[in-house]
Amino acid sequence: MRVAAVVVAAGRGVRFGEMKQFLDLDGRSVCARSVEVARTVATTVVVVVPEGYAGDGEGADVTVLGGSTRAESVRRGLDVLDDVDVVVVHDAARPAASPQLFARVLEALHGDVDGVIPGVAVSDTLKRVERRASAESVVLETIPRDNVVAVQTPQAFRLSTLRRAHEGAPDATDDAALLEAIGATVVVVEGEPDNVKITRPRDMAEMRARGWA
Repeated sequence: MRVAAVVVAAGRGVRFGEMKQFLDLDGRSVCARSVEVARTVATTVVVVVPEGYAGDGEGADVTVLGGSTRAESVRRGLDVLDDVDVVVVHDAARPAASPQLFARVLEALHGDVDGVIPGVAVSDTLKRVERRASAESVVLETIPRDNVVAVQTPQAFRLSTLRRAHEGAPDATDDAALLEAIGATVVVVEGEPDNVKITRPRDMAEMRARGWA
């Protein structure tokens, strides 16, 4: 099975205040650490970067310019892949994903399975709300959490199916949603609580506090 990885690092860091994927994390950038762990399963690693990027590729084999949305950035990464059976898509802002997690999503991609995603159980009570013009939101219902998971990356897909899911340039917050839309089979494996996506400055502070090899 020939495996490539697309590490998505094209975000502008609006919520964070700067492009956190290129900040230093104990001697290497956040993105470089994500590229490094992706390489434990992939023979080719593509990193998708924002406009104006002036780095050295963060250790990836191929660097491509991203698009205006995450989905478009993934498509640009897929466009440079050739002679590959499986692609693992990973967010650069999740540098703490372990090699074991990458291996786990690949191991579950067998038989009639088209995609594999990691998920962790939700412990908080979930409410569906209606947002109003004011600062408040009105609760519409409580959502049972027994069958709900919080989804992470890396996500593994058969490349042919993922390309088909991207036809017509649809948008989604993750690639699994695009597979769901075309009726493909996506399964969930156990994720990792420490596989945090760096979104806010406090996430970066917590990540730095862990200590890195």
